[in-house]
Amino acid sequence: MKRRSLPVAAALAASAALLLTACGGGDDKSSDNDKIAGADQGSKTPEQSTEPSGAPAGDKPDGVDLSLPKDMNLVFDWDKPKDKNEAAAMDDAANYIRAIYRGVDKRTSKDAAVAAYATGDGLHYAETQINSRIDGGWTSTGTRRHYDVATRSASNGTSVEVSFCVDSSKFYGKEVKTGKVLKSEPSIADFDHFEIIMVKYPTAAQLWQASKVFVETKAEQCR
Repeated sequence: MKRRSLPVAAALAASAALLLTACGGGDDKSSDNDKIAGADQGSKTPEQSTEPSGAPAGDKPDGVDLSLPKDMNLVFDWDKPKDKNEAAAMDDAANYIRAIYRGVDKRTSKDAAVAAYATGDGLHYAETQINSRIDGGWTSTGTRRHYDVATRSASNGTSVEVSFCVDSSKFYGKEVKTGKVLKSEPSIADFDHFEIIMVKYPTAAQLWQASKVFVETKAEQCR
């Protein structure tokens, strides 16, 4: 889905100015510790809505390249809500996840996509996710499925909570130097529940950025 063009340099400057210390960690199974370090834990069960959603990974919805390698497949089995703001926030929550894994693939946390779709704690989380993989010498491969999405708007109209489940049972770490895929036995550790607080970018209509990330690991409600 193609949308408005974003001044990426402006987004980068704003994101850097708003950077706060927050949650981070790793969610691929090449790490023995699946808990997101410093992330707040949630236990809400999301509700489903209607109409399909999700922009193709190769698209440039905000003039930002979100393309990923063919072996890194992020699937969003999401239904779009009727509310315009919630629909836009949900699309950009998906773009935020794509931006993180684009950074992993490109081996940099300073990719334009990260700056476009993240701010504050959300930016810190994205950078931590990317840098942990760079430092470990690995990337990701396989299929990561996102499903059971729910959205909830704040009364101020500038903030939307997007919550969803993640199944990483077919998504693995891969050593960059050797190409070795780091597989593990399927378990409850493959399932996470995310709540992302999306905030409207003040000078770009319909652009939403992830400002906070809350993760419940080993999420039984997502099995």
